[in-house]
Amino acid sequence: MVIKSFSKINLTLKVNYKSSNGLHQIQSLYSLIDLFDKIKIKENKKNIDNISFKGPFSRLVKKKNNSIYNILIKLRQLKLISSYYSITVTKNIPVFAGLGGGSSNAAFLLKFLLKNRVNSRLINILANIVGSDLKLFFKKQGFLKDLNEIIELKKKHKFYFVLIHSKIKCSTQTVYSKVKKFTKKEKFNKNITNSKNIFLNYLLNNGNDLQLVVEKKYPLIKKLLSEIKNEKGCCLSRMTGSGSVCYGLFKSKILAKKALNKLKLKYPKFWFSLAKTV
Repeated sequence: MVIKSFSKINLTLKVNYKSSNGLHQIQSLYSLIDLFDKIKIKENKKNIDNISFKGPFSRLVKKKNNSIYNILIKLRQLKLISSYYSITVTKNIPVFAGLGGGSSNAAFLLKFLLKNRVNSRLINILANIVGSDLKLFFKKQGFLKDLNEIIELKKKHKFYFVLIHSKIKCSTQTVYSKVKKFTKKEKFNKNITNSKNIFLNYLLNNGNDLQLVVEKKYPLIKKLLSEIKNEKGCCLSRMTGSGSVCYGLFKSKILAKKALNKLKLKYPKFWFSLAKTV
């Protein structure tokens, strides 16, 4: 069996405050995109999990302490599964990039193994093991109201994205530790999704609070975002999550492709991808 494990993009990200437990409370409007890892899975008759990684970003994944390994152990502890598995993951999603690849792998494996038995309580338990991004992958587009609640977007708009990874590796923990100013918590209005233009206007007026931190440390990120924004048809450019992948949002696939080809010629050593909302 082969499972597609989709990545995510943060369309907005606000850091509200730092909790007493050290976690930062955030709000984020996000969407899954069609850039995905492939997870090949079959039952292993031996009482051991064999997990391997291949593909462009496999060398950056820990062989033991990774999201898939940790999820399988916890599911057996909870007596939700009893089998062992041979799993090969083709890593097409950049690591340390803000696209949620590790959390996505855990989420889509979880959905496959447990079918309809996944509930919010279980997701919260497992999020403590693999990261709070885990819950994002159970809704295609949504607004993360806080670390515990997601408002699903009923009307989903199609957008295209030019993704650029300059090979800079951002540490999520380090980036969050540098945040000194916080943004007031927002009461999300579902009606902004009724119109594509109203939705885009909302995105333009709400950015990523982590972006300035990363731009300050890595001026190249700021430069890339400026260049993407200047491409014809680009509605906005932004960094996803804690970085370092930068993206441009387009309404037209044709214009997105033209921008992609132009930027690839300018930065031949960088990783590029064209993606769309799922």
